[in-house]
Amino acid sequence: MALPVEEWRRSAARCWAVLEPALRERLAAAPLGEALRMGCGLFGPEEAALQRLCRRARTGKEPAAARFYREEGNRQFGRCCYRDAVRLYSQVCLEDIARAESHGYPDRLLPKVLLRKAECLLRLGKLQDATDTLTAVENKMTVDGIMTSPIHRMLLKKLSQLKTEIHEGSCPEPAREAHGDIQRESEIWEENGSISGASSSLSLNFSTERGRHLVASQDILPGQNLLKEKAFVSVLCPGEGDSLLLQDSSETVWDTRVTNADLYCHHCLKQLLASIPCCGCSYAKYCSQNCADVAWEQYHRTECPLGALLLTLGVFCHVALRTVLLAGFSEVSRLVEWSRDDSNKDLCNAEAGGEHPSEVLDTRAGRKVIPGCNDNGQYQSSYQAVFNLLPHVEKHSPEHKFLCMLSIVAICKKLQETGLEAAVLNGESSTTGSEQKTCGKTSDELSPELMIMAEAMLRHVLQLQCNAQAITVMQELESGDGAVVNKKPVRLATAFFPVLSLLNHSCSPNISVSFSGTAATVRASQPIPSGQEIFHCYGPHRCRMRVAERQQLLSQYFFECRCQACLDELESDVESVSMRNSFCCPSCQASMQGEEMLCCSNEACAFSVSRERLSQRLLDLQQQMEKALELLRDSKADEAIKMLLKCQIDARNFLSPEHLLMGELEDHLAQVYATLGKWQEAARHLGRSIQLVEMHHGPSSVEMGHELFKLAQILFNGFAVSEALSTIQRAEEILSVHCGPQSTQIQELQEMKTCLLELPRSILQRT
Repeated sequence: MALPVEEWRRSAARCWAVLEPALRERLAAAPLGEALRMGCGLFGPEEAALQRLCRRARTGKEPAAARFYREEGNRQFGRCCYRDAVRLYSQVCLEDIARAESHGYPDRLLPKVLLRKAECLLRLGKLQDATDTLTAVENKMTVDGIMTSPIHRMLLKKLSQLKTEIHEGSCPEPAREAHGDIQRESEIWEENGSISGASSSLSLNFSTERGRHLVASQDILPGQNLLKEKAFVSVLCPGEGDSLLLQDSSETVWDTRVTNADLYCHHCLKQLLASIPCCGCSYAKYCSQNCADVAWEQYHRTECPLGALLLTLGVFCHVALRTVLLAGFSEVSRLVEWSRDDSNKDLCNAEAGGEHPSEVLDTRAGRKVIPGCNDNGQYQSSYQAVFNLLPHVEKHSPEHKFLCMLSIVAICKKLQETGLEAAVLNGESSTTGSEQKTCGKTSDELSPELMIMAEAMLRHVLQLQCNAQAITVMQELESGDGAVVNKKPVRLATAFFPVLSLLNHSCSPNISVSFSGTAATVRASQPIPSGQEIFHCYGPHRCRMRVAERQQLLSQYFFECRCQACLDELESDVESVSMRNSFCCPSCQASMQGEEMLCCSNEACAFSVSRERLSQRLLDLQQQMEKALELLRDSKADEAIKMLLKCQIDARNFLSPEHLLMGELEDHLAQVYATLGKWQEAARHLGRSIQLVEMHHGPSSVEMGHELFKLAQILFNGFAVSEALSTIQRAEEILSVHCGPQSTQIQELQEMKTCLLELPRSILQRT
């Protein structure tokens, strides 16, 4: 949820609508600082409504919630839902004995609960963690010295059984740790002296038409590393759509649905198993005590009392606050004062399309300086670079700026009321969250220092619309028996990457971006000759949608895309994506043509129907496909196949044979047949899906690599050795270009290949 919750957006819109026209004009034209000063007086009447909304976000410590999650964990454990059980146990800090004791967990119950935790870890393949937990249980029971009761005898028996299982290795192998380092010895790298984290094969250029941008200074090969950058700031996204923590109910109900907030560390974004919670709130969770301590010192000691407010106001406001906290008041103040200096405004305005391009380049020390560079002419991944990203203040709608302004005022008022202003301005250390000072002051005015922080935060919220970078992760879908790992890209966090933000958009990019925690790696996805610009895709891709749809989506970035892909489609009047993803006539299967009203291209047919009706039919079909996947997740594979085959028949009646949804149906059928162990049938369906993926995305696309990875798993499990080896090789070639040779998928492919090559020669010859 990037923007505030819908109710707050409506409240701000009503407030804007009732303002006097003259005041609206003043607010729309005012500089950010002046708008904030006026906004402080306008926030008062809206404060009560915002407070009511914040009460729906349950971020405080609640003993009743701990009991609820423990009992729910017991239920999930009984259903063999081990992942859910471990996640819910972690709500009451069972990651080790010390934390359980420190939170007042009954000493006499620790052995039983820890044995359950050990069994969950064992079923998940975390053998070392399970062994450590069993050792802790054994030590605890020895210290207690009471081994004769029936309960203790039962615990000892269970302890012995688990130790035997670990010794015999009857459970899955330990899961591999994620590869956190983005720089590998096997990858040649020479860093650029002028652009931090960039390859020496790139140069930073500037023009009034394209702004700052990166260009190849030498010929670049596919797969070559171009940029390695750690996010200046990142904030975990709670989940898709509105936060699942926000409940519009007066009843005491705790949500047991899994979100990103439960699965990943809130500081380093590493995947969690047994999380370490914040001492002051129930929302923030970390993978280690070190991450918890670093987060507390850098930003969370301020954010902790604001948890409910930040969830209500959305991720963009949260990123803005964390950005200024990381930068510190001194640096924020220096740059805000710099931006207010009239002599520096042309430097910013010209890049946004100002009228004085000759004044863009400064002449300090007799050198030309590109905006965002330091005094030495270097562009670094620093707060100065973040601050110089374009906010496009004049291009945002007045209503949107008003919403952002009120939201930032709300945060600053809360900081002032809770006595956190001094900590924000001075970066002083404070006590744990449970001991935060709550004394503060209330006033319609913000202090001059807090006003400076507010101005920077408002600037960052406006910047994020064009400069927010989604950190994505390939997340495993919970379906089937695990023989074939099915993954999809999921937005994990929103971040500022000041160097990555230098890349302009193209609907046909020449790079791929992958993430490891908070770090991004950019690789060339195709040969890039010297002198060619490096292009990123902001979302709308030529393979996925028509040029008109792409232009509409890109309007949020305040530019009209003139990339080569758009120009080619506009000039040729042939939209291949539209043709491939078009509807066909339900009567004769010929293609349908038109805009609002579609007519059959077969003159002898003359069938016509509204686009809206067929679009609704497509939506209904997608919902049926999702129901089929739900059946698969509930281990009802036979019912899932029947529903998917029915969907396939329906789809053929109104979708073109090349429609991407036809490929998705084949992919889902392959997934179900793989669950049943029908490997040949699964491979046949996935082969059809791959044909459509190649048609839409190209033979070297990352989408093709992911599909080949799934096919390799199916062929591997089906013992089709020669086909599996050739598929593994193709998948490796593609994924190493897009994801790097050290990615998790490449490692899995290499393990499959090693296993197959170690088979006896007699078996290899038969296959």
